[in-house]
Amino acid sequence: MADAIPFEKLHKDGSLWARGQTVDDVPTGYWEWFRKDGTKLRSGHFQKGQQIGEWTTYDARGEPYKVTQMRNSGM
Repeated sequence: MADAIPFEKLHKDGSLWARGQTVDDVPTGYWEWFRKDGTKLRSGHFQKGQQIGEWTTYDARGEPYKVTQMRNSGM
């Protein structure tokens, strides 16, 4: 299996939009998305490109707002 490679994507203004890791260009492990002001928007885990487990959505202050349990898609 290939090693995980750190991944970051930026908003057009240069602020951090997403951070996580990939294996063979497929999202894996813990990921976070951010608003342009730097507050966290969403976070959760991927396994082989599929969202798994609990995913948290954050309010405008970056505080947890909602937790969604992702269904296992038969992996």
